[in-house]
Amino acid sequence: MPRSSRLFIDNACYHLRTRGNQKQNVFLNEQDYQKCLEIIKRAKSKYNIHLYAYCLMTNHFHLLIQTFQARNISKFMQWINRGYTAYFNAQYKKVGHLWQGRFQSSPIVKGQYLVNVATYIENNPVRAGIANDPVNYKWSSYQERCIFTKKYLVDPIKLDCSISDG
Repeated sequence: MPRSSRLFIDNACYHLRTRGNQKQNVFLNEQDYQKCLEIIKRAKSKYNIHLYAYCLMTNHFHLLIQTFQARNISKFMQWINRGYTAYFNAQYKKVGHLWQGRFQSSPIVKGQYLVNVATYIENNPVRAGIANDPVNYKWSSYQERCIFTKKYLVDPIKLDCSISDG
């Protein structure tokens, strides 16, 4: 049975998730996390995506994005997943799939819910018991978004999620 196609909407926000195949770890050291963030940064620019929050965990990652052209979401995630898989397989002399199936996506309602989802994403390490506070976890957007450290990866959240600057 063919899988159903996804419906994405221009100028909408989405919570995207992807997990390692069979829940395997996909980030084994700091270099791996750094490489993934570099790939995300390039993909963000290439596909004109706003990134509002992210969290890289050992076996999966979350992104909170806004797209201006709906057709770019799948291309954006494909570019990240393929790019990181190529890096990982070359780095660890592996072959084959790194990710478990298609990425998951959920549309995010504009307004306060957008901030709530960003907070949920950034608190993932706390819920998993690997950090006691999101400020102590290096591989999420929390420090940049909430403490204003300079990474220049995330975009400021606009509660209405509109594309206008007004």
